[in-house]
Amino acid sequence: QAFCLDVFKGTGVEVTYKPGLSKVELLDIIGDYNGIVVRSATKVTAEVIRAAKNLEIIGRAGTGTDNIDHAASSDAGVVVMNTPGGNTLSAAEHTCALLLASCRNLANRHTELMNGEWNRINGIELNGKVLGIVGLGQIGMVVANRMQAFGMKTVGYDPFVSAEAAAAKNVEFMQLEDMWSVCDFITIHVPLLPSTKHMINNDVLDKCKKGVRIINCARGGIIDEDALLEN
Repeated sequence: QAFCLDVFKGTGVEVTYKPGLSKVELLDIIGDYNGIVVRSATKVTAEVIRAAKNLEIIGRAGTGTDNIDHAASSDAGVVVMNTPGGNTLSAAEHTCALLLASCRNLANRHTELMNGEWNRINGIELNGKVLGIVGLGQIGMVVANRMQAFGMKTVGYDPFVSAEAAAAKNVEFMQLEDMWSVCDFITIHVPLLPSTKHMINNDVLDKCKKGVRIINCARGGIIDEDALLEN
């Protein structure tokens, strides 16, 4: 945050840093600002945009902009910008960390140990396992690179990436319908859109291997949680 503030101030922009504002607090002050920078927790709704009489630009410190009302922004002539790539390494490393933790059941083992229990339960080795990557953008490709180092076979799908581009990163391109049944692990790196909402649903889970592990560091709505609970 300090670095960002210095960047703005260095270009002559008057800036205030107000994390954790409630909706009411944001509505009270937004009319004074020409621009706003938000992360995913702040919802820039149509109501907020209507109250922002002087607003010219909304900056999203991250990739996804589903917390911003695009239609209201367009109607008001407010530009919406994101920072794709800004959190690529962090998101990819977090994905890998969760994948590794799931292999060794670290969360459960930690809880048991804190409760004075010592249970020797075997984990899962990654070498030779198949990792399916949904979304072969910057984050997905970094995850592929990192997990290949563990000896995993990486397969993936992205509607905007060619089979040749995937192969150049040692990822076998597969259609989703063909991919679900071969994966031991699945990681998700797509935005939440009408076309991706509940992408992981009962039909998909029925096609997956028994015991498949799904790591979602994208948006929660991509997985149908009721279907996940049933399976």
